[in-house]
Amino acid sequence: MAQSFDMVVIGSGPGGYVCAIRGAQLGLKVAVIEREHLGGICLNWGCIPTKALLRSAEVFHLMHRAKEFGLSADKIGYDLGAVVQRSRGVAKQLASGVGHLLKKNKVTVIMGEATLTAPGKLAVKTDKGAEEVTGKAIVLATGARARNLPGLEADGDLVWNYKHALQPPRMPKKLLVIGSGAIGIEFASFFNTLGADTTVVEVMDRVLPVEDAEISVLAKKQFVKQGMKILEKATVKKLDRAPGKVTAHIERDGKTETQDFDTVISAVGIVGNVENLGLEKLGARIDRTHVVTDEYCRTGVEGLYAIGDVAGAPWLAHKASHEGVMVAELIAGQHPHPIKPNAIPGCTYCNPQVASVGLTEEKAKAAGYEIKVGRFPFIGNGKAIALGEPEGLIKTVFDARTGELLGAHMVGAEVTELVQGYVVGRTLETTEAELMETVFPHPTLSEMMHESVLSAYGRAIHF
Repeated sequence: MAQSFDMVVIGSGPGGYVCAIRGAQLGLKVAVIEREHLGGICLNWGCIPTKALLRSAEVFHLMHRAKEFGLSADKIGYDLGAVVQRSRGVAKQLASGVGHLLKKNKVTVIMGEATLTAPGKLAVKTDKGAEEVTGKAIVLATGARARNLPGLEADGDLVWNYKHALQPPRMPKKLLVIGSGAIGIEFASFFNTLGADTTVVEVMDRVLPVEDAEISVLAKKQFVKQGMKILEKATVKKLDRAPGKVTAHIERDGKTETQDFDTVISAVGIVGNVENLGLEKLGARIDRTHVVTDEYCRTGVEGLYAIGDVAGAPWLAHKASHEGVMVAELIAGQHPHPIKPNAIPGCTYCNPQVASVGLTEEKAKAAGYEIKVGRFPFIGNGKAIALGEPEGLIKTVFDARTGELLGAHMVGAEVTELVQGYVVGRTLETTEAELMETVFPHPTLSEMMHESVLSAYGRAIHF
């Protein structure tokens, strides 16, 4: 006999489990179907374990700077196995917490692989056999996986994807990272800090290509200062694999050169998990491995929604979670607001950190805005100097006519913890006047946010 629910969520990542919990809070009878690990890629193989690795690298880096702070530290070293073990432990702790939260909210968890057989009907393959599950509404939260390009396929030995890099079988001596988006540059930052001779190849004209150009330039300057080699407007055409060695054929400026590495990390994007779900049969549209939806995550098939990475860019956990809440409320009969893409912040946890929200200076101009731009450097901030982190910038972009905050972009220590102030400002449709009148605590890094706003209007005090 089929199990029946008001809402069935396929996938338990940050989109799926949040959607399920919100639905349960609103009185819906909810089930989550998960084929692998509760918490999805984010908690098990993405956002969380990478941050644990990067924290270890950050502490290691600071230990080498001990003398700057009047301290001494001798025989500084690391145990890669212990670093990885800590990262896996953090991931395990949070993933088990998801199970507790689902249980607490009386969400039924079904471990298995789901296929849509008809509108509102699912066949679920479990360890015990096949089960039939029905739902008045079904939410696809199946996520995405690493893209494999022909000739650059990960093998877990010489060529790694993000999963291999999270549990490295060895410490690379000479590392090639293909792609300088968030995933690529975070792994490059981690291994470079621990001593790998690191080269990053980016096909676009700058690293972190989705960020404001000025921020990308400043970030690159720091990466190079740390010893990274950055090759922009470059393409890895082929990898020749031999025992213990990979020869990369890198095309740049119309010329192809070869370089040898012992390890390659491929970070060239992701593809949505849309296979074997029965979507085409129901009439759901798929565009370049992602389910096509409207602003409310509706697929066009009655009662079928798609959220998170499987529904397309931006591929961010917090975007998935917010969509999950919105869809649960919609299914429960409420009237939530759709998500505004330009109000979704992006954070990259390399050293230095990078964070942003809204339009870049270039995109604001392309959209026809007359703009005012504010800039405030870390060197002008007392807390940054006290922390020993004087390099960085906070940049703001305003509509010169209305005072609307169009975008904010930053590079430097702890900026991923600062950007939310501007996100709240954008959500509240704050103008420069409210931001200028806001009292920021001293001494804090957040004062730079205030000064950047003042700078846009020629009023900066400390620089």
